[in-house]
Amino acid sequence: MSQADAPESQFRKPEGPPRVPGARAVRPKNAATVMIIRRDGPMPRVLMGRRHGGHSFMPDRWVFPGGRIDRADYRAPSATEMKPAVAALFDAYLPAGRGRALALAAVRETWEETGLLLAQPAPVRPASGPWRDFTAQGALADLAALDIVARAITPPSVGKRFDTWFLLADAEHLMSLDRQPDCGELEEIAWVEFEEAQALPLPTVTRMMLKEAVLRMDDPGRPKPFLRYKDRAMRPMQL
Repeated sequence: MSQADAPESQFRKPEGPPRVPGARAVRPKNAATVMIIRRDGPMPRVLMGRRHGGHSFMPDRWVFPGGRIDRADYRAPSATEMKPAVAALFDAYLPAGRGRALALAAVRETWEETGLLLAQPAPVRPASGPWRDFTAQGALADLAALDIVARAITPPSVGKRFDTWFLLADAEHLMSLDRQPDCGELEEIAWVEFEEAQALPLPTVTRMMLKEAVLRMDDPGRPKPFLRYKDRAMRPMQL
């Protein structure tokens, strides 16, 4: 069953710290996450990591690497640019330049959280802020490797909200499968078969995205879900 076919009851229990009673709804932060699929075994596997138990948002849950957009993501260089269809879909919903920044945020956060580079080799070049360590590896982001899977906005009843774009990439676009030993903000990372991943403690939206990724492998042209709060429930629409 796809997200678009899922009953609305699956969307009625948002996860995260509740909003302070009487306070105005928090504005969602722009974020992006990427499902990296490895196909060199008998079954496809997806890269996942476990969040630290001390986090206020989804502690000890298994998630895909990703995070909030940073100002530096708007001006970071890349080895390749997004595919025209991906760029066009971002541009249909977002101000100019934000889609590219979100794609770069997903690549940067993957490096920071897992120590893996979704990138192509490049001469070492100076950079500032959060991109300094990335470019010091002799790498530039491979944005052409990314496709859009879905988008989800955290409901207004939650005190920490994100407007998250879920992206997809093949592990063959990683510069290496060996992570840097001194990198990785996630407690642990693993390549997990999709059926095994469903048995992990997952956020609801992550569980749904795993199902969507499986369906998309068989039908790459299927509609892309857009999950947002409407009429007192999280309802699936389409991008």
